[in-house]
Amino acid sequence: MSRASFLLSASFSRLPAWMVEIDSFTAVKVFGFGVLLVAVNPKNPLLSLGAGSSLTQLGLSTSQAVVSLVVFVVLASVTIAGLHDYYLVRGPRAEERLDAVKGWLVLHNGAVMTVLFVVLGVDLISKGLRPLGS
Repeated sequence: MSRASFLLSASFSRLPAWMVEIDSFTAVKVFGFGVLLVAVNPKNPLLSLGAGSSLTQLGLSTSQAVVSLVVFVVLASVTIAGLHDYYLVRGPRAEERLDAVKGWLVLHNGAVMTVLFVVLGVDLISKGLRPLGS
């Protein structure tokens, strides 16, 4: 067993049962689960409200605001759509690569989340300090 496959199997053994079960979901279950995750994830409405309030402060016309909203939705969807399209283009050959990436993310989940929250925190703090300096 190679080091990569050992790390992959070790990382998957630490996953909660509900996460392991996701791999066997049907398309309908995946869609419903995705809607549920979006609805209960506090990050999503906060980021959407932040984008909306930024657009409001710019004083855009209705058409400009609609275009900005479409760009926001497209950019927010790129990570999911990109992986989906990669799988459609590469087919079963993509599974090995995607499984390796999944294993890495599971193995390094704590570090990835820490970096994400530090970047978001620094961004929010810098935006909050900017008006105080004026």
